[in-house]
Amino acid sequence: MELGIFAKVFQRENVQDVLEAVRSHGMHCTQFNLVCLGMPTLPQELDIPALQKLEQAVAAVGIKVSALSGTFNMIHPDEEERERGFRGLENLARAVDYMGTKVITLCTGTRSQDNMWQFHPDNNTKQAWNDLVESMERALEIAVKYGVVMGIEPELSNVVNSAEKARRLLDTFATPHLGIIMDGANLIAPDRMGEMHATLDEAFTLLGKDIILAHAKDLSLTAQVFVAPGRGDFDFPYYFSLLRSHGYSGSVIMHGLSEAEVPESYAAISTLLEKEG
Repeated sequence: MELGIFAKVFQRENVQDVLEAVRSHGMHCTQFNLVCLGMPTLPQELDIPALQKLEQAVAAVGIKVSALSGTFNMIHPDEEERERGFRGLENLARAVDYMGTKVITLCTGTRSQDNMWQFHPDNNTKQAWNDLVESMERALEIAVKYGVVMGIEPELSNVVNSAEKARRLLDTFATPHLGIIMDGANLIAPDRMGEMHATLDEAFTLLGKDIILAHAKDLSLTAQVFVAPGRGDFDFPYYFSLLRSHGYSGSVIMHGLSEAEVPESYAAISTLLEKEG
């Protein structure tokens, strides 16, 4: 496994400087977001010259782009918002060849209109699930058309808020164009930290064979918020041991941190990752 980071942690004037900032901290892989090119995460039109500059920068700096962020609210109550998301998603699928990845990360969505990472009680309704299935059908049509893989991430605030629901969605479509982004901290409710190992065990039993990318985010028990990796109470050694025992050998992407926190987080998490072999 190789430790990397969200590219958008580094705000620079041009994309090569962004990628060089990643390298300067000892990392050779990243999850990219088109905001680093001055474009929206989900662009309604593609800036081909900007993508060509990205392609050149990736080659010049020697960075692996492990995934491309494509998150939008897939069950937004406003159908026009969803349509904008799908238009942008198809543009992302057209853009991946410029950065050498085939993985696009998604958000399974929420009924909240304010924030796609905010819980809403209607997320657990049958209609919300049906809307997600309908949206995923469209996302997978795009995936098949362009030969990419869509990654979903179980997240307590979204419709797919458990490993069981993620398994259900995978089984609904049974396609190699859909996989799992595993972020262990996203599955742990702050008031249930004592059940962390059991929760992670269940998640890996259900989803371990379908992981296409791993994230590294931390969770503080006392503050009950996400914090920079290495500053909280998430059991990274246990998490990394599960990743390895289930055959995962790809990128582990840190996020949920500021640029100022990168040196400390990189030192802490890279040391733990190395101990896992």
